[in-house]
Amino acid sequence: MYLNTTVKIPEVKGKIISKKKGGTTYILYQYGSEYNPDKQYAIPLRVIVGKVSPSDASLMFPNEKFQIYFPDVEFPDELPFAYRSCCMKIGACIIIQKVLDEYKLVPMLRKRFGDDTGLILDLVSYLIVEEENAGQYYPDFAFTHPLLTEKMTIYSDSKVSRLLKSMTKDQCIGFLDDWNRNRDHESRIYISYDSTNKNSDAGDIDIVEFGKAKDEKGLPVFNLSIAMDKTNRVPLFYEEYPGSITDVSQFAFMVDKVIEYGYKKIGFILDRGYFSKENIQYIDGNGYTFIIMCKGCKALVSSLVLEKQGAFETKRESAIRAYRVYGTTTAAKLYEDDTENRYFHIYYNPSKQAAERERLEQRIEKFRQFLDRHIGKEAKFGKTYQEYFHLHYDRKGRFRGADERTDVIERQLQLCGYFCIITSEKMTATQALVQYKGRDISEKLFRSDKTFIGSRSERVHSSESMSSKIFIEFVALIVRNRIYNLLKEQMIRLETKQKYMTVPAAIRELEKIEMVRHNNGMYKLDHAVTKTQKTILSAFGLADADIRRSAEEYRKLLNTAQTFVGKEDPDNGEEEID
Repeated sequence: MYLNTTVKIPEVKGKIISKKKGGTTYILYQYGSEYNPDKQYAIPLRVIVGKVSPSDASLMFPNEKFQIYFPDVEFPDELPFAYRSCCMKIGACIIIQKVLDEYKLVPMLRKRFGDDTGLILDLVSYLIVEEENAGQYYPDFAFTHPLLTEKMTIYSDSKVSRLLKSMTKDQCIGFLDDWNRNRDHESRIYISYDSTNKNSDAGDIDIVEFGKAKDEKGLPVFNLSIAMDKTNRVPLFYEEYPGSITDVSQFAFMVDKVIEYGYKKIGFILDRGYFSKENIQYIDGNGYTFIIMCKGCKALVSSLVLEKQGAFETKRESAIRAYRVYGTTTAAKLYEDDTENRYFHIYYNPSKQAAERERLEQRIEKFRQFLDRHIGKEAKFGKTYQEYFHLHYDRKGRFRGADERTDVIERQLQLCGYFCIITSEKMTATQALVQYKGRDISEKLFRSDKTFIGSRSERVHSSESMSSKIFIEFVALIVRNRIYNLLKEQMIRLETKQKYMTVPAAIRELEKIEMVRHNNGMYKLDHAVTKTQKTILSAFGLADADIRRSAEEYRKLLNTAQTFVGKEDPDNGEEEID
């Protein structure tokens, strides 16, 4: 992350190197060297500490690394301009404040983070409203929105950077302890658990390793998982762990954490990535239940599908109309030495069958065309080709052609359109599907993390900053998920689907509620609340009177803070950077 402020390029003889890439010139600092015995000379060790300002070649925009190697250089905490926009957008901030109050997040965070709580919550608002996680753009958000910092102070991006580095693991874990302590531990809940990974090209983040990336960019990744109370639709906790660790192997650690938090009557709803004998036994051993999707290609599942095939696909009593599928249930052991009967819920989706068959036919045809282009050549092919084709070679090792493995292909064609959910508790196929589909909440949670909050990459250069940023994003997800649920409940009450009742659309609409600064320096509400805005606000139990009351409170805070001037001062010696 590059700070939105400039500093003089350091003059350290032999240590500062400039390197141009594209239209940008980067400043590198040589912090040491490493002797290479093979080449018999020392290789310099360098790190990027900033990039040259396009308006002044003697200045640079520093990054977090600069502050590590040049700790004596001071950065301003508050922005150099003591001013605010003449137009303050207050609508989205009011509903965010409503959720913060409902969950009592302000005192919970203040207990752990003290005076930094206001800035942390302003960053939470920034993530939700702007759908962006780059720290250097936070001051632009603060310029046009009411803040939770003391006296509504607008802090610089360098202050944000220092905050991220100063937050500790103990503080973040302490908040998660408090957050989970306040949840219901006695009622039966289902926990939906899922994970994703994020790319990073930062070299000094401990948990970044090469692994199986979901968004493949040739970069190392780290894993991030979230446990979600599906019953009450609340995020519970998150885990960050090295990119090379698989979902299956991490699962047991998550179960241990659930136990530590004191949850008792728990059922886990898991994706197929967590399917393993060890995980099933671990859940059983702790007295929990599970609902898990299983890959259709699993031998046991495919044999059960073929056994039931033709017995339920057209039966009206097997129809699950809400999801346009047919389902049936059978009991069986999950593995040879299983001590319990499991319930296999087999589903058939006619439209899914047609799409899957088409994809399989296209895939096989693509493989065949590729093989045909290599006839007469010395070529070797991977396991995927060997799975679908018998490959033939002449005595000289040249490829002669291929025949389809018809038994394999026909079996896969038979399985198209079928999927299976396994449960440890006895329930109907409909009940199992409804429960599993409820995990869409956690899927939406990941989509909001990676899309709405702009977190496909973390844009940090240190382990401390990355952990802090993930923590702030998790708090933002708690708030945003509550906004999502309240809007969804309101839509159900209205019995109509309105485009403005999604989170992004609702926030865009509420951003139009503005306070304008008049000639006397006083902020006043610019116009009445519209009908659409009233509908959105009603989802949060708010009305136009609440908006007027909040506007009056903001006016008093802004007047007390006296953080604005009538116009920008051209002689303050600072330059605004985009």
